[in-house]
Amino acid sequence: MYKIARDKLPALFQLLASEQELILPINSGNQVNFGLWSEEAEVSLDALNSVKSPKDAFFPQGEDLYTVKKDGKKLSIELGSLKEQDFVIFGMRACDYRGVEVLDKVFLSDPVDNYYKARREHGTIITMACSEPEETCFCKVFDIDCTTPGGDIQTWLDKDALYWQPVSEKGVALTAKISELFTDGDEEKVEAMKKATQEIVEKLPYADLSLKGWGAGMTDEKFDSPVWENLADSCLACGTCTFICPTCQCYDIKDYNTGSNVHRYRCWDSCMYSDFTMMAHGNNRTTQMQRFRQRFMHKLVYFPTNNEGMYSCVGCGRCVGKCPSSLNIVKVIKKFEEKGE
Repeated sequence: MYKIARDKLPALFQLLASEQELILPINSGNQVNFGLWSEEAEVSLDALNSVKSPKDAFFPQGEDLYTVKKDGKKLSIELGSLKEQDFVIFGMRACDYRGVEVLDKVFLSDPVDNYYKARREHGTIITMACSEPEETCFCKVFDIDCTTPGGDIQTWLDKDALYWQPVSEKGVALTAKISELFTDGDEEKVEAMKKATQEIVEKLPYADLSLKGWGAGMTDEKFDSPVWENLADSCLACGTCTFICPTCQCYDIKDYNTGSNVHRYRCWDSCMYSDFTMMAHGNNRTTQMQRFRQRFMHKLVYFPTNNEGMYSCVGCGRCVGKCPSSLNIVKVIKKFEEKGE
């Protein structure tokens, strides 16, 4: 384990960014989101959660797939470029890292998504342990340890220093390149930090949230419950929950005609929208209740059924804080528990 004094972090960022892109939490307009580092950027490592998850480093909100070019009667296809430059994403929390592992299940399974794969191969993830979890956090429910966040390198931050521990081969290789910045870290101090955080986690409002009745193979027990109708009545179908979620992977593919060329691109979409997966015959989920049910059944039943029990929720708490109707996943779980279903 290594450490670097907190006042030397700008030098660390400068060195990391000298050879590759550096993406980290940046405060802009009083909102923190992951973005490219620059010397002028206001880095906010102490912010617990960015507004959006950092998943778009690997699964961008929009990207070109290919362009069809027309020259007279001749058509040619130019594929969108795959990621070729190495990059570091710094400061990802344990919940967001688990979100990347969920996306890996989707985009790296056969057939592999080459755009996503290229970003994963070129990206190095430096995670950061939580020290002051918020009341909306419930990652513990999904067996995520926010004090040992994983990734290629995991770090811990206090008022004096950043503690640094390589985890993967990528992490070891990156650490070797910047080793002159580090001194030996104090493992006992890190263990004390972890223990203090774990004590906070145990006292959070949702620490004892039960997943009994959810998980793999529970489709028949949950699908036809009247609870869905009651919950969905207040849903505005705004899609906020899907766009801030670290694990939502729905996208649409569209064509844009420039007059001479046609660009095919994909962009994030939401299963909460009435035109999601709209086809010539219409939509197979015709009511908001059906769309609402789909989102939460996917997180808590369908995904674990198809992925060795892994849930597609990571307990980051973003939907708890941002849903304008307070129809977050915690409320769904609690309502079913209240009804004994």
